[in-house]
Amino acid sequence: MSIAGSRVVVTGASRGIGAVIAKKLAARGAELVLVARSAEDLQKIAAEIGGAEIFVADLADSADIARLVESIETAGPIDVVVNNAGVDLTGRLVRTDPAHIAMLIGINLTAPILMARSVLPAMIKRGSGHIVNVSSLSGTNALPGVGPYSASKAGLSHFGAALRAELRGTGVTTTLVQIGPVESEMINNLRRHGPTRRALHRLRKLGLTYDLPIDLVAERVANAIEKQRRHVRLPLRSAIFPIITEVPRRITEWLLFGVDHQKD
Repeated sequence: MSIAGSRVVVTGASRGIGAVIAKKLAARGAELVLVARSAEDLQKIAAEIGGAEIFVADLADSADIARLVESIETAGPIDVVVNNAGVDLTGRLVRTDPAHIAMLIGINLTAPILMARSVLPAMIKRGSGHIVNVSSLSGTNALPGVGPYSASKAGLSHFGAALRAELRGTGVTTTLVQIGPVESEMINNLRRHGPTRRALHRLRKLGLTYDLPIDLVAERVANAIEKQRRHVRLPLRSAIFPIITEVPRRITEWLLFGVDHQKD
């Protein structure tokens, strides 16, 4: 699909990967709709890319998501949604505040599901649209200290596969982004917990991972939208892990070939 002229919603767009994805898409002519919790940070990013629509929202509040999408659609159709907003949580599970776990699951997993639910009726009616879910290799590679985070990303990856199957024949497509550590504040947070830091160090020594340049990740996401690719997997040296996890999903997809997913 052509990014130029497409109206693209990017959540978590005020910093990190979301901000860089927004800049990449703006450079390709997208009409950006930026969503995050900080109006000040969103205004800064909007100024840097030469203007964008801004919507302040707390995606941890599931009741606010339908209202958010309705407000965005008032100004025009949504062609692409990049579900990028996410939070990290590192430490021993028994020392972790239950409220923080609930917030993480809400933002990392529930919000993308509800965003998809809210934008799909109009996309399916038009017969076009694209949804990007930014997940993580943590959803396949379980490391100590990040259980809730890994669970949320595993859930998001599986949801992406189920969504792809459900949308077959509608004209709406999806991309699942599964990435390792990225040069950002999040990876610094992960390394503050000793067991997680040592696990990442072991994987690095084995040559399985390295800190991905954030610009590279954003560029690959933009390419995937334009070429409607199913997956972005980085680093390539670790792609075998999500590929293995994908095998039973693809087998099920083949087994269900010809089944009508659209007729109730």
